[in-house]
Amino acid sequence: MLVETLLARLEKVKRTGPGRWLARCPAHADRSPSLSVRETDQEHILIHCFGGCETRAVLAAVGLEFSDLFPERAADFIARPERRPFPAADVLRALSHEITVVAVAGDFILEGRAFTEADHARLRLAVQRIHAGIDLAGAGRHG
Repeated sequence: MLVETLLARLEKVKRTGPGRWLARCPAHADRSPSLSVRETDQEHILIHCFGGCETRAVLAAVGLEFSDLFPERAADFIARPERRPFPAADVLRALSHEITVVAVAGDFILEGRAFTEADHARLRLAVQRIHAGIDLAGAGRHG
């Protein structure tokens, strides 16, 4: 499958570099682009939702399956894991909203404002998503 087939089914697609895009995830109510798409040199398509959606759910939302992501002669290639499938710049762009959530929480603390349970839950979710992005960029977790 050509990456263009997938991109045509997504909304708010933005090219972030050669063979790399961010888009709104079709599997959840996405206000800002959180779906990272990358086409490798072997023409494989890598997909990651920073909102936590499984790739299968993303594909199903646009009427595709895993088998659509790989060349027809999949048996002819040797899968070699790439060290960093998603560049750090793409990860940061996708996580910008989560970073803003953490910054707002910091402002609440500085101002002495109390957090609601919903605030705590949203902050925990933002931290989980940021950690997932760090792992995805190949940087690992610290502390």
